[in-house]
Amino acid sequence: MSQNEQVTTRGDLGRAAVLGLLGTRGPSSRAELARSLGVSPATVTQTTKELLARELVTELESVPSQGGRPARLLGLVRTAGGAIGAKVTPDHVALVSVELDGTVRSSRVVPFDAASPSALEALCDILRAAVDAHEGHLLGVGVGLPGAVDSQASGLVDAPTLGWDRAPVGPRLRDALGVPVLVDNDVNTLAAAESVYGIGRKHSSYLVVTIGLGVGCGIVQHGSVSRGTHGGAGEIGHIPMTEGGPTCGCGNTGCLEAHIGEPGLVAAARAAGIVTADGGIAELAAAARAGDERAHRVYAEAGRLLGRGLSGVVHTIDPELIVLMGEGMTEWSFWQAGFEESFRRHLMPARRNVPYLTESWTESHWAVGAACLVLASPFDADTAGAQGQLVRARLQDVAAGAR
Repeated sequence: MSQNEQVTTRGDLGRAAVLGLLGTRGPSSRAELARSLGVSPATVTQTTKELLARELVTELESVPSQGGRPARLLGLVRTAGGAIGAKVTPDHVALVSVELDGTVRSSRVVPFDAASPSALEALCDILRAAVDAHEGHLLGVGVGLPGAVDSQASGLVDAPTLGWDRAPVGPRLRDALGVPVLVDNDVNTLAAAESVYGIGRKHSSYLVVTIGLGVGCGIVQHGSVSRGTHGGAGEIGHIPMTEGGPTCGCGNTGCLEAHIGEPGLVAAARAAGIVTADGGIAELAAAARAGDERAHRVYAEAGRLLGRGLSGVVHTIDPELIVLMGEGMTEWSFWQAGFEESFRRHLMPARRNVPYLTESWTESHWAVGAACLVLASPFDADTAGAQGQLVRARLQDVAAGAR
C-alpha cells in the first residue's frame, strides 16, 4: 500500500479528496481517480460506493476503455450541499459561499472591529446575514482565525492579534446561527484545502507557510492536519530569532514574526527612511517596485530570516515539500533571493533539495479554506467531533430528500 493510499483509506480527508477531484477535474472513471490519488482501484471503488449511496456522486455515461468493458464515469452532485467560509481579521471578515466541490458561488468582504467589546455579537450578525442569504442546502459554516483554537468541534480561541483570550467563538456562533460551525486556525484551514483540492492529492506530508500580517504554518503529516495538544501547532512565527529583537505581539522579543510580519517590515522600512511615519506596507512595496535598493535590502533580509527559520522546521518535520502563500506573496520576487540562499545553506545536505512552491494569492483563499473545514468534516470524525456528525446528518437529509 502506498503512502498516499494510507492517507486515503483513513477516511478523514480521503473521501473529500475524491469529491474535490471530481469537482476540479470533472467526470472521471474509477481508474482515473485511482491513478490521480495514487491508490488502488479497489480503494476507490469502496470510497465511491459510500459517496454513491449518499448521492454525493452519480454515475454518468460509459466511455471506451483499453480492453474489457467500457468504464463508467463518475460525476459530482454539486448541488447536494454547500458551505459558508469566513476568515476573521482585525478589521474585516472575508466571506465565501461555496458548492460541494469548492466552487465559489459568491464572495465579499465586510468591515469588522475585532477589538470592539461587542466583536462576537458583530461576528454573529455578519454570519447570520450570510446564512440567511445562502441558497440551497447549507451544510455548515467554517471559520478561520489567526490564533490557537482548542479544537474545531469546540471553538475556544486565543488570538493575540485579535485581542481575544479564550473567546467562545464556536459556542456563540452555533447558538446564533442554528447550523454546524467549525472553527480552526486560519493556516490550518489552508492546509485542509490543499488536502482536498490542492497538492494533497499528490503528497501526504507537507507544510503550508503563510507570510503577511504575521507568519503561520499548517502541518500535514500522513494526510492529516497536525494541530498539537492545544490546537497551536505550527506557530513558527514565534520561533526566537534574535536576542533583544523587536517586541512581538505574543509579548516576547526577537520572534520571526516580529521581524518579517507586516508590522516588522514596515518598522524596518521606517528605520531605513523608506516609509514615512504614517506610511505602510504599500509604500514599501511601491519603493521596491520602483527599484529602491534600500527596500530591496529590507525584503532580502526578511527572506534570509524566513529561510533560516524554515530550515529548522524542515529538520523537525521532514516534509515532502513546502507551499508558500499569503498576502506577502505579491512581493515574493523581492524576498526570493535572500530566502533561497539562506534556506538551502542552513539545511543539512540530505534535506537540501526539499522543494518549495509558491501560490498566487487572493483574499478569498482564506475563506475558501475555512469552508473546507465543513466540506471535509463528514469524513473527519476524529477532528470535527459532534459538529462533523451534524454535517453528516445534513448530508443524509439531502440524500433522503432526493430519493
